[in-house]
Amino acid sequence: MKTYAALIRYVDGILERRAPHRAAHLANLQRLVEEGKVILAGAWTDPLDGALVVYRGSSKEEVEAMMHNDPYYHAGLWTSYEIREWNVVISITPAALPDAT
Repeated sequence: MKTYAALIRYVDGILERRAPHRAAHLANLQRLVEEGKVILAGAWTDPLDGALVVYRGSSKEEVEAMMHNDPYYHAGLWTSYEIREWNVVISITPAALPDAT
């Protein structure tokens, strides 16, 4: 599996607009963590205008499919996102490192 960083931009007023979807969003991310598909995730703080999620997957398309299952995506809370393959060379989390082949 490869590592991908997803840079997500939020709609204006995200703090209020995310409230009805937050529990489902976090449950979805937790499930992906348990499946080894998400390493870490969190929103920027000042300003609260986006987030970073680090995924593990076989392709960019697989990561995009995971993102399209997110409740925030379905609620229209993202204005845009960018998925970048990330060559992690040092990590405290072994799951983030490339597969040894």
